[in-house]
Amino acid sequence: MTFVRRNVHELGQPWADELLWYARGVKAMKARPLADPTSWTFYGAIHGIHRGLWNFYGITQPGDPDPSQADQDTYWNQCQHGSWYFLPWHRGYVLALEANVRSEIGKLGGPVDTWALPYWNYFKTGQNGLPDEFASPDWPDGTGDNPLFVVQRWGDGPGLPIVLDLSLINLSAMGLTDFTGTANGGSPGFGGVDTGFAHGGAVHGGIETQPHDFVHGLIGGGDPNDPRLPGLMSTPPAAALDPIFWLHHANIDRLWASWVNETGVGGDPTDARWLNGPASIGERAFTLPMPDGTAWTYTPGEMRDMAALDYEYDDLTPDGAAMLVAAQAGARAGTARGGMMAMAADTKTTELLGANTGALPISGDTATRTAVRMAPEPRARSRSAFAAAGPEGGAEKVFLNLENVRGLADAAAFKVYVGLPEGARPADHPDHMAGGVALFGVSQATEAEGEHAGSGLTYVLDITPIVTRLGLDTDKLHVDIVPVRPIAKEAEVSVGRVSVYRQGE
Repeated sequence: MTFVRRNVHELGQPWADELLWYARGVKAMKARPLADPTSWTFYGAIHGIHRGLWNFYGITQPGDPDPSQADQDTYWNQCQHGSWYFLPWHRGYVLALEANVRSEIGKLGGPVDTWALPYWNYFKTGQNGLPDEFASPDWPDGTGDNPLFVVQRWGDGPGLPIVLDLSLINLSAMGLTDFTGTANGGSPGFGGVDTGFAHGGAVHGGIETQPHDFVHGLIGGGDPNDPRLPGLMSTPPAAALDPIFWLHHANIDRLWASWVNETGVGGDPTDARWLNGPASIGERAFTLPMPDGTAWTYTPGEMRDMAALDYEYDDLTPDGAAMLVAAQAGARAGTARGGMMAMAADTKTTELLGANTGALPISGDTATRTAVRMAPEPRARSRSAFAAAGPEGGAEKVFLNLENVRGLADAAAFKVYVGLPEGARPADHPDHMAGGVALFGVSQATEAEGEHAGSGLTYVLDITPIVTRLGLDTDKLHVDIVPVRPIAKEAEVSVGRVSVYRQGE
């Protein structure tokens, strides 16, 4: 049987069956204790857990027993970020949660043979608002206890409808030609950089940076009384506790399927290390608890074919026919579309063009400016490559790197502008905007005892269109970082280094 995931905004009526039964299934899972592998909180901990934060928010209680150490070691803190495993791991995660919810629906006498998790296509015209069913504590089965509603979903502020700002998120990754990128300053690729098991890698791939990370931050936001306290969706060790997480990730999964099957832009890796997953190199396997009590272990290679996994989407166009055509045209022409275009990392040379000096603290709501000093010889090589390519463009690309970004505010986000004239207002020059960065996961990457020993996160933006227009005739390139929302000084957000790399033949 093939289950069909449908667009949540096109289900036909408020509290359509897909959402009502989803809520009932979530309620049943929430009734189980943390130690139960099929409970809502256990499944949240598979993505990541911060028990102190969970207790503070009242999601768990200090006295709640933990599962066995064996279960924790097998299942918890498993999500793949900053990794070429990001997409396949999350595909399996969504499938397993869907199976657990479907099992609960069956116990309640619901449509177990047809129910599938909806997806939220926030890019489709008029559909960027949080579905109403998630926005109220009331639901058809009760008052004040809607399982799809969470208090810690602040968006831009308390009491406001959450409507995603489409000027901050984009589908530029859909034009990338290569799944796997590089972590040495060039394009990170559509799906991420080559890693082993990475529960919080340092460099996020194209589709993870945009729209994945930004949507997380725009939904979760931060506590209006203490912005260092994240909404559930804003931080990896709490994100999967918010029921909207699963509709967001169903859409990210749909975009992966679209990139492979519909746009004709790129395809999945064929490397055995990707196909067989981290267990093939002696690291943790991807393993999830199923409703029948078994443990499901899967590999990325097994996640490639949706038909074999018995599900499909009702629509694979990213946000309509126009976007599909643009992605195909951008790939054929080899031009950057929306600031994200890639090339085969293993056949290209990546070279540092220049970097600023010193870390940049980011706070308040005004721009922080720095200058990247360009080295003469690499700059000359890049100029020659652009000149040789002519007006049609070519393999030469230029990437801006925000390295070692640290902080205590996972909901923080900022826009990045390149080459603004002195004294110019960034908002008046949208053609200078290189892109946006959302700091989903930055607090974990800042912790000294964490996986990356406090080295932070690195974000890569393709600035080829801007550089092509401005030229490389200057030895100094100005970069302005503008917070999307005010960033508290206490959040200690900083960029360790701003660098510019060329990537070419």
